[in-house]
Amino acid sequence: MFTPKIPPPDTAPTPGTSLVQPLTGLVHPPACTCHHTPAAAPTPVPVPAAPVARRAVQFTPGSLIVAAAGGTAVVLVVGTVLVSMLLATAITAASVALCAVVLRSLLNDKNKGR
Repeated sequence: MFTPKIPPPDTAPTPGTSLVQPLTGLVHPPACTCHHTPAAAPTPVPVPAAPVARRAVQFTPGSLIVAAAGGTAVVLVVGTVLVSMLLATAITAASVALCAVVLRSLLNDKNKGR
């Protein structure tokens, strides 16, 4: 799967050959004795005009208010989620610390022989 895909040796080009074959028979020789008119040059294709640049987005006062309200709502929701995750972590840490203190107290009492 990770091995390179190399063509078999019989189809691989040799270092001295080229992948591009030269044009033969299509080019008119320079020392031509025939009397014909050269082919007319192809007519240039007109280039389409560049598209008109778009204008910048323009906000109306109503859309600005909606955008500001949406941004505020997103900030409040994300903030609420982050604060609740921080609070859950703090509560978990406090409960683990309380369990550690209780277990330490129980183990110390057991070692003292009470």
